[in-house]
Amino acid sequence: APRSAGARKRPYEPATPPRKALAPELCDWYNMSAHFIWIGDRTRQLDGAHVEYFRGVRNPVGVKVGPTMEPAELVRVLDILDPDFESGRVTLITRYGAGKIAEFLPAHVRAVQETRHKPVWCCDPCHGNTTTAPTGHKTRSFDAIISEITASITIHRELGSRLSGVHLELTGEHVTECTGGSQELSHSDLPSNYQTFCDPRLNYEQSLDIAFKIARVYECEREGGSP
Repeated sequence: APRSAGARKRPYEPATPPRKALAPELCDWYNMSAHFIWIGDRTRQLDGAHVEYFRGVRNPVGVKVGPTMEPAELVRVLDILDPDFESGRVTLITRYGAGKIAEFLPAHVRAVQETRHKPVWCCDPCHGNTTTAPTGHKTRSFDAIISEITASITIHRELGSRLSGVHLELTGEHVTECTGGSQELSHSDLPSNYQTFCDPRLNYEQSLDIAFKIARVYECEREGGSP
């Protein structure tokens, strides 16, 4: 099935060699290991192997942007990965946390607006909202996820920018890994069907809840009201 993937262990990427373009005269290289690849918030060093590797492939690529990234650093990353100012070449996947997005996203948006780059803006409301429950389980709050999404939509709109996507970790299974949602799952419910070996995922109902919440935000925006 199609999937997206963060480039984690640098030696593993060449294990799936980039393929030459079908037209040899183009002299371009593509990473075929996933339908979309991105650089994580902890591996985006300007002089690091991940940025250098992504610079050399023609795939559209993503970059996670968190609270520790300075606006000037964001611009420099774009300069390296998108020297020709191609619309959509880079997707900026912001992941601050519900309590930090208002502090950091505006400066990042303004910094990009002052350049010729035209990235796609995407909100990752999951990774910045991961906590540890009293039960010891790694979890995420549905309310915090919704809060970061709606704040992102609002900030982009107020700055004349646009949020074009949302990055969620979810499953179609009825797991109990994130709290909240229409099921009103609490911390005490987490052990009942906690299946993940890595990050907590939104379950089937919570995923639909979020889809309807987002749709409601845009519906209210069109009607000029509040969600």
